[in-house]
Amino acid sequence: MAAMTQMLQNWPLSLPSSTSLHLSRNYEAKTRIRARPISLSIVNAQSDVKKEEIVIIGAGIAGLATAVSLQRLGIRSLVLEQTESLRTGGTSLTLFKNGWKVLDAIGVGNDLRSQFLEIQGMDIKSEDGRELRSFKFKDEDESQEVRAVERGVLLETLANQLPPDAISFSSKLSYIERSEKGETLLKLEDDTQMSAKIVIACDGIRSQVAKWMGFPDPRYAGHCAFRGLGFYPDGQPFEPKVNYTYGRGVRAGYVPVSPTKVYWFICYNSPSPGPKITDPSLLRQKTEELVDNWSTELLNIIKSTPDDTIIRTPLVDRWLWPGISPPASTGKVVLVGDAWHPMTPNLGQGACCALEDAVVLAKKLAQVIKFGTMSIEDAFTSYGSERWPRIFPLTVRANLVGTLLQSENPVVCSVRNNIVVPKLVRLGPMLEHTNFEFEPLY
Repeated sequence: MAAMTQMLQNWPLSLPSSTSLHLSRNYEAKTRIRARPISLSIVNAQSDVKKEEIVIIGAGIAGLATAVSLQRLGIRSLVLEQTESLRTGGTSLTLFKNGWKVLDAIGVGNDLRSQFLEIQGMDIKSEDGRELRSFKFKDEDESQEVRAVERGVLLETLANQLPPDAISFSSKLSYIERSEKGETLLKLEDDTQMSAKIVIACDGIRSQVAKWMGFPDPRYAGHCAFRGLGFYPDGQPFEPKVNYTYGRGVRAGYVPVSPTKVYWFICYNSPSPGPKITDPSLLRQKTEELVDNWSTELLNIIKSTPDDTIIRTPLVDRWLWPGISPPASTGKVVLVGDAWHPMTPNLGQGACCALEDAVVLAKKLAQVIKFGTMSIEDAFTSYGSERWPRIFPLTVRANLVGTLLQSENPVVCSVRNNIVVPKLVRLGPMLEHTNFEFEPLY
């Protein structure tokens, strides 16, 4: 029972996004062969190679937050984005006070607050509609702040903080190798070449840079999620709180995002990720089938959801085992956000941790570039050492919470619904992981 209580200290509020990228590399004979190897040969500088101090790969949350954090410290970077514009599709993500603290530090918090509702608490119900527990966030922690934010709006807000030439679109990386001067040569699919002193890889949950550095692919967690964004042009009717429903092998939730939009998700067990589904009518059909006998509120929200916002995502993570997993950096190349530590959404911390990474790394790079107090390699090592004790436990806990909440065992579900949730779960420990301190950016 104690273990079960520990696993239920946090709840799912957001779902992560993903990006992908192709690179190539030739490993030495002692290194295992990969499908598209990246060359590590030493190359000679050429006159047509562009010179860059800092290159950030990926214009997602991690990449843009890192670029803005660096800019706040007076450090320029170039962001490479493989698509033709910002990837503003998808639904929303939930940010707790640690995420808002970072957004305030980089100067965009108030702009976002003005667009999204503050969530006051949460209600938890069983699939038959019985209320199991109700919480108010500020009852335990007056400083807590929870808001669901549209992913596209967050990306646009971050991008607007950068100079017009800070993001290079249609810039898909195809090749990376080390130069004779210890810099990193990047070759894009359009044959553009650039030499970077520092490379920050924010290329998402399927990061090929992470694969190049020796990380395994993220592991499928055993369940998938449908997500969507209900739209109410005349105003949505819901109170500003998170609403969860727990069933056997299926759970769902919804939360108001703004006066006209409501984010929802349905998480269900599946032995494999299955084929990708892109047909909107099929996505809607399969979503409604999962909760056909549940609350009509949830079904009505799904019915109010535009086709282009319904998506299906397999949930994955990567556990950073001490002494086994590679470090967060190699030389002057470092991983940030989902590229390094993809986690399941059961704590609502994927985006928050990416934001934390951004400010911590930016501060350490400032010590190198502006003050020369350490080398680039040492700064990256320090970043990894500081972030790992926070990231690894959160990743494991998120996975364990999801495993319990997705249980199909009737005994486990009964104990969860009748004892653990109503009588044992406390709000304080449930929010403890949202406490985060970092040195201010100035």
